[in-house]
Amino acid sequence: MTNDSLVKGCGFCSSKDLKTVIDFGKVGLAGGFLKPLDFPKEQTFPMHLAFCEACLLLQVSEHVPPSKIFGDGYFYYSSNIQTLKDHFQKYAREVIPLLNELETDLVVEVGCNDGVLLDPLLNYGCRKLVGIDPSTNVLEKISNPVVNLINDFFSLETSKSISEKFGHAKLILANNVFAHISDIRDFVSGIEHLLADDGVFVFEVHYIRNLIEGRQYDMIYHEHLYNYSLLTLQKFFNTFKLEVFNVKEIPIHAGSMRYYVKRISDKRNRIGNSVAHYTAQELQFGYDKYQTFLEYAKQVEESRSVLVSILNHLKNDLSSTIVGYGASGRANTVLQYCNLSSQVLDYIVDDAPSKQGFFTPRTHIEIKSREFLKQDQPDYILCFAWSFMDEIANKNGEYLENGGVFIVPLPEPYFLSLNNKGELTKRTSTQFLESLKEPDANTSIGKRWDAGLNS
Repeated sequence: MTNDSLVKGCGFCSSKDLKTVIDFGKVGLAGGFLKPLDFPKEQTFPMHLAFCEACLLLQVSEHVPPSKIFGDGYFYYSSNIQTLKDHFQKYAREVIPLLNELETDLVVEVGCNDGVLLDPLLNYGCRKLVGIDPSTNVLEKISNPVVNLINDFFSLETSKSISEKFGHAKLILANNVFAHISDIRDFVSGIEHLLADDGVFVFEVHYIRNLIEGRQYDMIYHEHLYNYSLLTLQKFFNTFKLEVFNVKEIPIHAGSMRYYVKRISDKRNRIGNSVAHYTAQELQFGYDKYQTFLEYAKQVEESRSVLVSILNHLKNDLSSTIVGYGASGRANTVLQYCNLSSQVLDYIVDDAPSKQGFFTPRTHIEIKSREFLKQDQPDYILCFAWSFMDEIANKNGEYLENGGVFIVPLPEPYFLSLNNKGELTKRTSTQFLESLKEPDANTSIGKRWDAGLNS
C-alpha cells in the first residue's frame, strides 16, 4: 500500500493543517497478528499523532481502510476478560432506566463484539435488540435468537435499513468504538437518523486526560484514531443538532469517559453540571492548545527511554529472562515504538486461545498460553495489559509466589512483586534496581547483579 492511499486530514473538520505531536514511523497494524509464512508480505503504515487547532481533535492522521483492520481476522473477544464482563453488567444496570418499555423499545449496540453487553441487557428484560459488528468470527459467538445481528460497519446507509425494519432507537450504545471510525461524520449522521426524538446515544471512549497524565502512548494505533476531549465533542455533535448532556468518568481501560448524547430539541434530559465542570477543567488543562500536546510528547519520550534502558539492562547485563503479558493493540504500539523484539522478550502470554500460536506484527514475537509461565518461571513479565493488573495478578499468584516480578510500563516503569509478608508491593524502577544491589539479595537476579558489579 502506498502512502497516497491513506486518508489524511482531520477526521472531524477535514482541515489539512494538522500539527504533528509524535511520529511513530512505519508500523504494523496493531491487531495484525500473523504466522511466520506471512512475514515476507507483511504491510507497514506510517503513523503520526497530530492535533487540529481548528476543532481541537487529537488524532492519528493516517486512516488505514477499515477492511484491513476489522473483519474475519479480528482477534479481540471482550468476554475473555472478566473485568470487562463485570463492567458491562454495571453498565447495563445504569442505562436500563433510559428505556420506557423493555420489551418494545429498540436498543442498538454498534460494535457489539461477542455480546458482552447484550447478554446483561437481555437478562434485564430487553427484547428488541440489534447488534452490529463487522467482524464475522467475533459476531458468531452470539447465539441468542432474540438478538438481531448485522454483520457490517455502521453508517448512515446501515441506520436507514435498521429504522425501516425495526423503527427508531430509544437507546444507541457504542463502547470503545467511537474512536475507531474513520468516516466519523457518516457514522454520526447514522446515529442522528436512527435516534428516536427522545432517544439517547451513550458511548464510552478512552479519556484524553488519562492519555496525557498517564503518558499512555500505548493507546495510539491505527485502529484507535481519535482521542477525545469534551471540548471537541461539543463542537462536533452540535453540527448534527445533537448535544452532550451528561458525562461520567469510569476506570475501565485505564481511564475512560461515558458520554450521554441527545437531540438539542429534546428537552426531557437537561444538561447536567458535569458538562460545565469538565469543559472548564479541560480549558484549564490546555486541551485547546498545541503546546500541551508537545509537552505530552516530551514526557512520552522520557518514559520510553527509561523502559528501554531498564529492559536492556536486565536482559544484557543481568541475563534475565523476560516475557510479555497481553498481546493487544496497546502492546503492539509499545513493542514497535520501543523497538522490542524476540531478542528482548522470549514470548508474550495471552489468555485468548485465538491469539496463541500467532506472532506480533513487525516485532514477530510468539504468543503463548499462560501455561508456559509455570514451566519457564521467567524472571520478569512486562505487563502490556496493565489496565487489568489486579485481574492478572490474581490469575498469576503462583508465578508471584515463586519470586516472579511484573514490570508495568506506564506512566513510568515500575515493578510489582510479593514482599516477605506475601503482599503485592509496588516499587519504582530506581527502588527495585537498588534493591538488587544489596549484599543479602540472594535471588538469582541479585547474584547476577553482584557478579556484574564485581567483574
